[in-house]
Amino acid sequence: MKKARREFLRLAASAGASSLLSGIALAQKYPARPVRLVVGYAAGGAADTLARIIGQALTERLGQTFVVENRVGAGGNLATDMILRTPADGYTMLVNTTPNIASAPLVNDFDFSRDTAPIGGISRGYLVMLAHPSVPAKNLGEFIAYAKANPGKVTMSSAGNGTPPHMAGELFKMMADIDIVHVPYRGGGPAMADLLGGQVQVMFSNLPAEEYVASGKLRALAVTTAVRATTMPNVPTVGEFISGYEASVAFGLCGPKALTTDIVELVNQALNASLADSSVQAKIAKLGAVPLILTPAGFSQFLAEETAKWNKVARAAGISPN
Repeated sequence: MKKARREFLRLAASAGASSLLSGIALAQKYPARPVRLVVGYAAGGAADTLARIIGQALTERLGQTFVVENRVGAGGNLATDMILRTPADGYTMLVNTTPNIASAPLVNDFDFSRDTAPIGGISRGYLVMLAHPSVPAKNLGEFIAYAKANPGKVTMSSAGNGTPPHMAGELFKMMADIDIVHVPYRGGGPAMADLLGGQVQVMFSNLPAEEYVASGKLRALAVTTAVRATTMPNVPTVGEFISGYEASVAFGLCGPKALTTDIVELVNQALNASLADSSVQAKIAKLGAVPLILTPAGFSQFLAEETAKWNKVARAAGISPN
């Protein structure tokens, strides 16, 4: 009887080791062909730029090409929907960002932390609240007073409904209790152009703006992160005027829900090693962001918290995808 039990335990242990070894072997074979990094926004934007930075880094570390594919539409939800319908073989992943997280539950009851395989973070950056010089406000406190005195007369441009500039602006409107008019554009470039031209008065921008501020073409009223940005140390945070305000643009990497743990772990390790590389960090810093290095579990928790926060803002503001 004891001999039979020992034999059973030996076979069970052998089977477990075999399963582990087969998982390791699978991870070692992966990737065997190019991998698609799907981005829900147009080429040239922050999401696309970050995807290309990370795609190149993963290509160098994992020995296969990581190709960026732009699947534009519905506030990024066409790309999200693609991930839902893609085989969980590790050859299609989604570069997700704040508007994906916020708008997905509005259209299909989708939750990133629940319905995908969170792989890891990429970056987290600030937005800067910019005002045209024609706005009679030298700081954020004066701007809030001006907006309260002129309800519905101040316009705010954004890169489109549900984008990070729009979401940050809606959160600001709610917490400051002011009425300013949102003017969506098809991208950050056109939104910035009209701000520079004075067609709109303010914008929460995730585009580089230091040059415009230095030249006096725009005025930086505040940054949206909890602490001041190292690239703009003299610009206060919104939270210095409105307690508890915080908004940032977060990017990460997800796969289909059934993606195996060994592939998730392999890509996470390569991703985090890339984010720890000084050359990659320098490229991310130029976009006004810092690396967001997380384990898959940590990234899943981060997604859950961001979903709850931004879904609340989106519903309150009546935001729907483009």
